[in-house]
Amino acid sequence: MTLVKKGSRYLAIDGVEYRWRLRGRPTYSQANAWAPMTFAVELAETPGTTLVVTTNQAHPSNWVGAPARPVLPGHVARAVRAALAGGWQPANPGKPFMLDQSEGFTAP
Repeated sequence: MTLVKKGSRYLAIDGVEYRWRLRGRPTYSQANAWAPMTFAVELAETPGTTLVVTTNQAHPSNWVGAPARPVLPGHVARAVRAALAGGWQPANPGKPFMLDQSEGFTAP
């Protein structure tokens, strides 16, 4: 699985270039703030395994007005470092690596 280039952002983390993307339109569950926001990360030039990060906050475009904060490059960098420490191998092909950081998420 590779990320769509449109809407993705580049970020260098510890000398390695990554591309990350937040889904522009929330899923139905995210729009109702029943499920937390997710974003995806992969190597910029030679994508292998995609990292899918589940955050502990609502999607900014939720329909119910639940408070939401933007995903900042620092959040992405921390998630990438945590995934690498947890065994993510971004250069190797394979199924997406899931990183769950949703502890503390509560639906309204």
